[in-house]
Amino acid sequence: MKLTEPETEQELDESQIHNVLRNDRRREAIRYLRESGGSLTVDDLAEHIATLETDEAPAPRKVRKSVYVSLHQTHLPKLDDLGIVEYDQRSKELTLEDRVREVEVYMEVVPQHDVSWATYYLGLGLLEAVVLLAAQFQLFSIQMLDFQFWAWFFLTFLVVSAGYHVYSGLEKSLF
Repeated sequence: MKLTEPETEQELDESQIHNVLRNDRRREAIRYLRESGGSLTVDDLAEHIATLETDEAPAPRKVRKSVYVSLHQTHLPKLDDLGIVEYDQRSKELTLEDRVREVEVYMEVVPQHDVSWATYYLGLGLLEAVVLLAAQFQLFSIQMLDFQFWAWFFLTFLVVSAGYHVYSGLEKSLF
């Protein structure tokens, strides 16, 4: 049950998005809701965040209560008001709304030992530039294959990578 109506049906502006994402608990709430299939209870979310913050499972009761109170009084109402999460304060249920996509664009989540897509594409572009320059100026053993081969090779590699990137993003989408 919303206490107020969402601020607007227009897209969120950058300042609203940055305001949401500058808080660790709000970011983790969105991330964990997505990971949990798009809905869960405030108790489950508070337990999860408290465990992350203390590195103890289960987290101490006092910490869980503190996290619960801050989620209930501050973070979840803000996400609800912006239409990112539907927060039913009676049943304590949370559900991701379609508008979460506007925020997730800024939240590329990369596991600790992984590489972000932006870094991957940058690396691919730099490798391509080095190989094409070497082929153009006939440096090293790259001269065995001509410039056009390398250009087509990297173009194909880029298209396959982008296709996989789009496909993997579709798998994660709930909507």
